[in-house]
Amino acid sequence: MEKEKRYANIEFSQISPVPCPCGMSKRAFIEESGGDVSFHVVEISKEAKKHYHKNHQEVYYILKGTGFLEVDDEKIPVKEGSSVLIRKYCRHRALGDLLIVNVSLPAFDPEDEYFD
Repeated sequence: MEKEKRYANIEFSQISPVPCPCGMSKRAFIEESGGDVSFHVVEISKEAKKHYHKNHQEVYYILKGTGFLEVDDEKIPVKEGSSVLIRKYCRHRALGDLLIVNVSLPAFDPEDEYFD
């Protein structure tokens, strides 16, 4: 009997980006984590749309670039190395020439994206 692996390994170069409210996202580990967490690399677009989630929170980590993160009614400056926790119901969007990591807890669900 083969032993079940307790890890998952994904090559982001093999993931096709998909459109999201913030730009283009490469998403990983949704199925592999059993829906507990997902890990995204997102290229922020100039047309990023403010949105929120009712059932999950996110952590944004800025890999490259400078810009702002609009969170509710605040505009926070961000740069490489910045990280922001976005709780449920917080309206948010990223602005600027940014490449980010987005960790979603629980895993991303497209049914949990809301726009005002």
